[in-house]
Amino acid sequence: MATKTKKKPQLKVGFIGGGHRGPGLQDLLLEMDDVSITAVCELYEDRLKDMVTRCTDKKRPAPSSYTDFRLMLEENAEDNLDCIIAPTAWESHVPIAVAAMEHGLPVAIEVGGACSLDDCWQLVRVSEATGVPCMLLENCCYGRSEMAMLKLIKEGLFGEVVHCEGGYHHDLRGEICCGEENRHYRLRNFKARNGELYPTHELGPIAKWLKLNRGNRMVSLTATASKARGLNAWAKANKGADHPLASYPFNEGDVVTTVIKCANGETIVLTHDCSLYRPYSRGNVIQGTQGIYMEDKNALSIHGITKEQEGWDPETWETLDNLWEKIEHPLWKKFQVAGVKGGHGGMDFLVLRAFLESVRDGKQPPIDVYDTAAWMAITPLSEASIAKGSAPVDIPDFTNGLWMQERPVEKGTYCLEEICEPGDL
Repeated sequence: MATKTKKKPQLKVGFIGGGHRGPGLQDLLLEMDDVSITAVCELYEDRLKDMVTRCTDKKRPAPSSYTDFRLMLEENAEDNLDCIIAPTAWESHVPIAVAAMEHGLPVAIEVGGACSLDDCWQLVRVSEATGVPCMLLENCCYGRSEMAMLKLIKEGLFGEVVHCEGGYHHDLRGEICCGEENRHYRLRNFKARNGELYPTHELGPIAKWLKLNRGNRMVSLTATASKARGLNAWAKANKGADHPLASYPFNEGDVVTTVIKCANGETIVLTHDCSLYRPYSRGNVIQGTQGIYMEDKNALSIHGITKEQEGWDPETWETLDNLWEKIEHPLWKKFQVAGVKGGHGGMDFLVLRAFLESVRDGKQPPIDVYDTAAWMAITPLSEASIAKGSAPVDIPDFTNGLWMQERPVEKGTYCLEEICEPGDL
C-alpha cells in the first residue's frame, strides 16, 4: 500500500498509548493548529477515557476510541488517519509500527530497545515493501547541546572524531519498583532481561555525529553488566524488608556498559544506569583530533573556538555558557526566538514537528527506518553479548549495503544530516 503524500490543511493523527509518556505528547499535539487527533487507543479504560477528555477539554472534537489498535487501524486508516504516533510500552512498538505501515500510514514510535533482532528486521522489510516511513521519536537528537555539537562536527571544529560516549544515567528506582501500581513496563523488563535496555537517548545523537547508516555503520559490540543491587535496596527502604521486590533476583545489572566498534574505526561507549542513586545525565563525550566535549562538565576544549585558540592549551576548558553565540545550531536560534515549548526542554516539540512535517511533505523522516532498527537492535545484541560472558557480537547491516552509497538527504528545518536554515516553527 502506498504512502499518503497529498498535502492537507490538517493532519489526522491516530494516537496510541495513554500511559506514562502519552499525556504530555498528546497535550503538545493538541496545541498545534494543523493537527487533529481523530482516533485514540489504549488498553486501560481509565486512560482511554482520559485521552478523549484531553481532546474535548481543549475544545477539540472527541476522537473515536479503541482498546485494540488493529481495529482502530482497520476502521480509520482509509479516510480518518494520515499517520500514527505511538508512545506505548517497549514491547508493543514493533507490532504497532508494522500494522500501521501495512495500512499505508507513516508511524512514529517512542524510544526503547527492541525485543529481538527479528523485530528490527521486520520494521525494515515492511517499510521497504510498503514504501511507508517509520520514525523513532528520539527527542535527544534535537537537544540544544546535541544539535550544537552536530553543528561543530559538521564545521570540522573537532577535527576527525575518534570516540564518543553517552549514557542513560537516570535514577528511576521509584518508577521501576512502583511498576505494578502504576502499570509501567520497566519493572517487567528489569525482572526478565539483562542488557542495554534503553540505548537510543545516547546513541541517536552519536549516530548522527558519526554519520551512521550514511557512510559509516556499527559493526560489532561487547556488553558487560554489573550485579543488581540498587532496586532491592530502594524497595527495602521504601516498601519494607518484607516486600517481594526487596529480595527479588533482578536480572538487569545496575550498570550495563556497551562498547561499539564502527566501520570507519570510531568507538562508542554506551552506559545504562537507572537503578542506583545518581543525578541525571546523558553523559555525552566527543573526542576528536583537535577537540573534546564533555556534557558533565558543560564544557568544550576545541582548538579554534575556545579562548586559548591562539596558543591552544588542551588543559583548558570553556563552559558552553560562554560559547552559545558561536556554537548554537540555527534551529535552536530560531526556536528560542519563536519561544521554546514542549517537554524535555523543547525536544519533544521539535521531534514531533520533524515527524509531522515529513508526513505532510510526503518525505522520509530525519530518523528513518534504518536508524530506528539499528538503534533499537543494540538491546537484544547487548543481551546476547552479556549472556555469552561479554563476548563480541556482530551488528547487522540493516541497510543491506546502502550505507556505503550516496543517499539523498531530505534537507529542511529538521534535517539531522546537514546544517540547514530552518523555516517557520
